[in-house]
Amino acid sequence: MAKLAWDQTGQHLYETGTDHCVVYPAASDGTYPEGVAWNGVTGWTESPSGADETALYADNIKYLSLRSAEEFGATLTAYTYPDEFAVLDGSASIEGLNGVRIYQQARKSFGLAIRTLIGNDIDSNDHGYLLHLVYGLTASPSERGYSTVNDSPEAIEFSWEMKSVPVNVTGYKPTSIVTIDSTKVSAAKLADLEDIIYGTSAGDRYFVSDDTTVDSTKTYYELVNGTYTEVSSPEGNPHTKGYYEKKTLTDTTARLPLPDEVIAILKGTANVGG
Repeated sequence: MAKLAWDQTGQHLYETGTDHCVVYPAASDGTYPEGVAWNGVTGWTESPSGADETALYADNIKYLSLRSAEEFGATLTAYTYPDEFAVLDGSASIEGLNGVRIYQQARKSFGLAIRTLIGNDIDSNDHGYLLHLVYGLTASPSERGYSTVNDSPEAIEFSWEMKSVPVNVTGYKPTSIVTIDSTKVSAAKLADLEDIIYGTSAGDRYFVSDDTTVDSTKTYYELVNGTYTEVSSPEGNPHTKGYYEKKTLTDTTARLPLPDEVIAILKGTANVGG
């Protein structure tokens, strides 16, 4: 094993930013069948709690350290929210009266997808991202503080504290959140997952091949002057050569897959079509 080294070029990593937030109301069967884009998100803070220590002593020494169950909590801040979230946040529209809402109604469960960026000393904020998939959330009410318009205008920033009930994961304890590092997983399989969580429009999507040897049953493409061009005689390692593959998409609705399906997609054992 080589000697340890610090602060190597390309390893000055940091995390920043939030974008691509989607909210998914939960269905009665525990799935999240339809997502809605959430604009104006300004912050995402994960605040796990619990896992408190209970120390046990015996024979005049500290004998054991037991930990309580851990709970997931988070805070999301935003300048606005989609109408679909208002229902989850304890409001209801009056039937037959568009634009009229009442509050103090039942709060409903939902899931979220949100990205945070990974940067480094070479690529800056474009190095990669973390994709956070969160399940079983409910939100506490947000304070709304209005003030007069003045010479230092500000927009109201809403803030919601969220708690979660974990969902099952085969072979592991239940979890509230799955986090995926785009710099470490297969780009092609991550794109398959994002087709599901963001939905798709009909058309072709090209992606860098994961193949390490040429598959004679596949068609490979190269990007030439901004156009994907079929490789007539592919050779070598398609991935290192930067060959692309093509997936033909149809219109699909954004949905949030449960952790077992997410894992299967990233392992390549799920049928994602294309």
